[in-house]
Amino acid sequence: MTQAGTAGGDGTPPSDGAGEEQVAFDINDFPGGARAAIEAVLMVVDEPVTEAALASALELPTEDVAAELEALAEEYTSQHRGFMLRRLAGGWRVYTRSEYAPVVEKFLLGGQQARLTQAALETLAVIAYRQPISRARVGAVRGVNVDGVVRTLLARGLVQEAGQDEESGAVLYGTTDYFLQRMGLDSLDELPPLAPYLPSDDVLEELAAEGHA
Repeated sequence: MTQAGTAGGDGTPPSDGAGEEQVAFDINDFPGGARAAIEAVLMVVDEPVTEAALASALELPTEDVAAELEALAEEYTSQHRGFMLRRLAGGWRVYTRSEYAPVVEKFLLGGQQARLTQAALETLAVIAYRQPISRARVGAVRGVNVDGVVRTLLARGLVQEAGQDEESGAVLYGTTDYFLQRMGLDSLDELPPLAPYLPSDDVLEELAAEGHA
């Protein structure tokens, strides 16, 4: 195949815009067809990819891509692979199976544990269920200052800034798509029903005003 931007066979220079040409292919020319092409893309993505994005890249109908993804997921499960294909955070991605976590952790961490502390887990839970929420309100729930813990969660990519409080101007925090991936959730709606047991917004404001943060 002649590459875009190279001279033609007769030595003439490429036409204007030749460098903008996209790679042309017929999905049926690949030995494994559409399914193998989808696998190839899934191997290089570092975050969930949507069916629409795959369909656009492969020039296929979205419903065909969705069917191939479902078939791949079932295939990996039936073959007892060490990885699985899951739909999370609005897209699809390959993940290692949880039963192999000890092996993966030992390989990546050399036996060292890199888990979140109890304080970080509690703070993350408050943010997840009460987002968007300020540090002061998180601290009001936990009864301690959470500045350092929130910085840790930000560094881990589990929470992010989600605007400012209109009245106080305080920075608000919420969870990220990476949080959903780590939790194995497709959306925040799938969180277990814990929020009703947390203090209401009015109570949080009173506690924060009293300096309990």
